[in-house]
Amino acid sequence: MPNNANQSNTYQPETLAVHAGTVRSQFGEHSEALFLTSSFVFENAAQAAARFIGEQPGNIYSRFTNPTVTMFEERLAAMEGAEQCIATASGMSAILACVMGVLKAGDHVVASRSLFGATVNLFNNIIKKFGVETTYVSATDVAEWQAAVRPNTRLFFLETPSNPLTEISDIAAIAAVAKQCGALLAVDNCFCTPILQRPLGLGADIVIHSATKYIDGQGRVLGGAVLGSKKNMESVYGFLRTAGPTMSPFNAWVFLKGMETLKIRMDAHCANALELARWLEAQPNVARVFYPGLPSHPQHKLAMKQQKAGGGIVSFEVKGGKAAAWRVIDNTKLLSITANLGDTKTTITHPASTTHARITPEARAAAGITDGLIRIAVGLEAVVDIQNDLARGLA
Repeated sequence: MPNNANQSNTYQPETLAVHAGTVRSQFGEHSEALFLTSSFVFENAAQAAARFIGEQPGNIYSRFTNPTVTMFEERLAAMEGAEQCIATASGMSAILACVMGVLKAGDHVVASRSLFGATVNLFNNIIKKFGVETTYVSATDVAEWQAAVRPNTRLFFLETPSNPLTEISDIAAIAAVAKQCGALLAVDNCFCTPILQRPLGLGADIVIHSATKYIDGQGRVLGGAVLGSKKNMESVYGFLRTAGPTMSPFNAWVFLKGMETLKIRMDAHCANALELARWLEAQPNVARVFYPGLPSHPQHKLAMKQQKAGGGIVSFEVKGGKAAAWRVIDNTKLLSITANLGDTKTTITHPASTTHARITPEARAAAGITDGLIRIAVGLEAVVDIQNDLARGLA
């Protein structure tokens, strides 16, 4: 079984999710070992010196080298078809490591207008301090990406499907624009995971993950990842080694266990989400449903071409604005009122007052996030029970 991404074309994604990256110690353990240590001992001073300057491979310090974390990185890289994966402490630290690694003062970013609220704040309030400007454009209009390009544009950034409206960006078309102007395209693949979508194969240069979501799948630990070619990951790894937004070995071990069931979980999430979306479309108090698997979705054809299924996120707008949306949420008993997603348990949230509350009302309006919008991360419960839980507030 492969221990690196170069052999990933030999096996199917569900097989890679179980086996890729596994390295057994001298004890021959069947389940991946958990290495809880801050540092590693060298045989002699010469070996220590060789490892520190990169002449000899091996573990040095768990801020940037740890066997359990490496197994997670190798497994996710194999699944995404990437040469290298850099594991981080959270999804947001993965985005931070990406932009700090590939950008410098004076650079320009073109980003989708439909981004997670914390990502928008990262670009607007943190990266901007270091002299990097960001222009926001439509997630779906490729012409806007082309028109926003400047001579100093170095990075395109998008998430598809978007959070929370599940807008679908044409990765291949936007990648072509980025290539023309010499920019890198980074795609947040959190909603799909490599089971449903592999952006690098569509022309993207970098893939971002919040492993906290579907890769864990049970809402237990935080983690993130940045993936791409060794060339593009070199500066990202340099930032991680120095700044230390590091994934803990324990969290990496949890992710390894979660990834073993990723394929069967994603299949179930998608099936439940499609059934729930169809049901919501038939409810009289629902004004609109946003789900890529529905023919009514504006980018349905693109989604079915680019993804293997519609995903597990369903958003819908209720009639009556914020009051009506909160009434639906407050009347649930089974669903968890939380902003996390990708869990076996179905979660429900009001994006305008939670995940996107820190961005301006104007930015929310531009992104289409209304006060009546609700986001459901569909879990693995019986769909009829999820429907009945929502029906009380919708009645």
